[in-house]
Amino acid sequence: MSKILRAMALTGVASGALLTAVPASATVGYFLNGVSIRDKGMAGATVADPDDSLTIAVNPAGLAEIDSQVDIGASLFMPRRQFTGTGPGFTPSGTVKSSANYFLLPNAGYSHRINEDSAWGIALFGNGGLNTDYDPAPANPVCGTAPFPAPNGVFCGGRTGVNLIQAFVSVGYARKFGDHVTIGVAPVLGLQIFKARGLAAFAFDPFGNPLTVDPSALTDNGNSTSAGVGIRIGALFKLSPQFRIGASYQSEMYMSKFKKYAGLFEDHGKFNIPSNFSVGASFDATPGLTFDLGFRHINYSDIPAVSNSSTIPQQFGSKGGPGFGWRNVNEFKLGAEGKINDRLKLRAGAAFNNNPVRPSDVTINILAPGVSKQHFTVGAEYASSAKDRLSFSFLYSPNASTTGTEVTPGGPNPFHTIKLQMHQFEVGIGWSHKL
Repeated sequence: MSKILRAMALTGVASGALLTAVPASATVGYFLNGVSIRDKGMAGATVADPDDSLTIAVNPAGLAEIDSQVDIGASLFMPRRQFTGTGPGFTPSGTVKSSANYFLLPNAGYSHRINEDSAWGIALFGNGGLNTDYDPAPANPVCGTAPFPAPNGVFCGGRTGVNLIQAFVSVGYARKFGDHVTIGVAPVLGLQIFKARGLAAFAFDPFGNPLTVDPSALTDNGNSTSAGVGIRIGALFKLSPQFRIGASYQSEMYMSKFKKYAGLFEDHGKFNIPSNFSVGASFDATPGLTFDLGFRHINYSDIPAVSNSSTIPQQFGSKGGPGFGWRNVNEFKLGAEGKINDRLKLRAGAAFNNNPVRPSDVTINILAPGVSKQHFTVGAEYASSAKDRLSFSFLYSPNASTTGTEVTPGGPNPFHTIKLQMHQFEVGIGWSHKL
């Protein structure tokens, strides 16, 4: 019991860090490439290859396949976001970079074996969320004139950007059914925090007509919170001692509305978290070498505030109104882990996904340039004792871009193009302790 209490205290400390962490622009839209440090080192390809308690967030069936243990990790995420405008327009010409490029992303988990066939656990983790922070740009000739509220800024509104944090707590249970099938279930509680600024130009068109259902709930209202619930279910199938198949599904998470931004997000501030599913396979080529293959689909189309086109001729905040125009994402993952000796393991991975941002929606996605398409990872694990392991990970996502025509509050501007760009780095360290 004392070990359990200590383990839960450690995860509680990590959860406090998670809820105070600064948000970041994540790697797959606004989902992370991996959860635990081991998972990150293998590009998130571990849906059929559980090894730590953060499997709750990947495939909860994995709980019944691992030891009782505590896992705590953190990564330093370093995205570089910018856009380049060409030609006369509402948004600035030239290259404008987002500041605040370093973000701490913690995670923690605890698992406990009930008996030989079942286990439970708790995990605390987050999506990467979204973050942009653009300093006021040089004065734009159109800024400062009606209906634009300020003489500078990306959207003629001074300092501009958004912050979105998504943090989760999940309690899971898994049970083996015979020697070949394991099933797991994990309810998920979610908390979101959102803030936007610099968007006042989207309140009215050049003729004074309102572009939002509520101009007072469009921008610059500080942090707004949202909470909700969903569920993740998963399964593992052992087809042989060396070959496993895994599958996991998380439902759409139904969240309370962002009341302070009811004039920005569709349906008066509704911003649920999309459903997603993963499938994969794991093969032990030798006792010390494992290859993993995974596929993940993220249903951004679940969320009108994310998937609706930004050019829909309705007011922001209305039912069925404009969003960010994101497509669903399909992600293919490859991972490998090799045992060098009794203490050292090395890992590597790669992941490839389509770009969710459409060219027709680049203007609003200056706020959320989630355009990354490739991710390459390496990792390592060092066993410092029979019960303790240190893990390390590194991610590089090369530059990706999307280019389209500017859309102003008054309509499309064919004389101005916008190119969104992002590349990323991430380094992580984690500690695992068997109980």
